[in-house]
Amino acid sequence: MTTAIIGTGNIGGALARHLVDGGESVVLASSDESHAMSLAAELGPRASATSPEDAIKGADTVVFAVWLDTMRELIARDAQLLENKTVVDPSNPLGFDESGQMIRTLPEGQSAGSVIAGLLPASSHYVKAFGTLPADALANNSSSQPARKVLFYATDDDVAAMSTERLIRSAGFDPLKVGGVPDAGRIELPGGDLFGTLFDLDGARTALMRTASA
Repeated sequence: MTTAIIGTGNIGGALARHLVDGGESVVLASSDESHAMSLAAELGPRASATSPEDAIKGADTVVFAVWLDTMRELIARDAQLLENKTVVDPSNPLGFDESGQMIRTLPEGQSAGSVIAGLLPASSHYVKAFGTLPADALANNSSSQPARKVLFYATDDDVAAMSTERLIRSAGFDPLKVGGVPDAGRIELPGGDLFGTLFDLDGARTALMRTASA
């Protein structure tokens, strides 16, 4: 099984390192081709680098570790290549104004997950995952002891759920589903009530139960 990671910034780079450490094969692609090639060389024989199109073609699962607007553009361009693929969306409806203050880029009540899921071919297997922690927390908490930390995910697709749970475990975390695509906003920034907190599995389950009964 091969995972394509489109984007090799803070999220994409951390995820690539974790997956390779967990025995997964990854193919990297970036707008900065030299950076993707350099990272692949650093990660060793389980990693390679190529163009976004070729990365998608050769992968079973595609992670778009890019900004929301960039993801929209890439899906519009490469939609046909994404048919029957598992598509992992770490994006958040997050931007910054002229003063550097964080702003929401979508209307209240609309999630990046609902936007991206609506752009994909019907045969794609969509899941919101790997963007539910800040990049530094994702990078620094793989295989934590004495208990692994949780990465939440949201999907309505059984194929996507199975693939994502395998990748989350390979990356050194425990997976926990929060619900379907309508629940994706709960694990997005800004505003998601489950975004950014480092839970172990028991704590994450308690948090889900508490919010479900609130």
